Amino acid sequence: MTQLGAYTRNVRDALAHVNLSDPASPDAFHRRNLPRIGLYDSASDTGQVALATGVMTSVPIYLQAGDVVTNLSFRSGATAAGTPTAWWFALYSNAATPALLAQTADQTTTAWAANTTMTKALATAQTITTTGIYWAAIMVTATTPPTLLGACAAPAIVTGERNLSQSSGSSLTTTAPATIATPAAKTFVPYVVAT
Repeated sequence: MTQLGAYTRNVRDALAHVNLSDPASPDAFHRRNLPRIGLYDSASDTGQVALATGVMTSVPIYLQAGDVVTNLSFRSGATAAGTPTAWWFALYSNAATPALLAQTADQTTTAWAANTTMTKALATAQTITTTGIYWAAIMVTATTPPTLLGACAAPAIVTGERNLSQSSGSSLTTTAPATIATPAAKTFVPYVVAT
């Protein structure tokens, strides 16, 4: 048995296709929760809703000590935000009950068109001191929240598995909750990029 387990080929060759989706410069900082390929639009699947109005959705994202997270980006699908009144992104800690580290400004009634990446700056850039799993969150209060690009995932099955997407809170407006409290597992996992 090798350090690669039962895999007998060159793992560098097996992962070569990942080069296609990485930034041109290896020094460009970015972290993402999913690969850029294989994503789909939640608009095409009415059974897997990406967002509910006034409810926060959070997804785990792996960050390393020394990372400086300035922005979070999410991408809408074929459905634009309809009459938004509040929306923001937020970054939460790696604690057992994740605590709010920073939030973007509330975007109030700012339009979010279909098929559009929204990159928003956190109020304060976050320097990560401990490598681990953090949480990137999105909340939209609108007549119709936008659909998002992402993927479907099974909820946790094996004891100790974390949710890959979860909802929490209700009737949220301008401010992110201080913690992610009593999250409920979701099937649709939004794609998020931290830069």
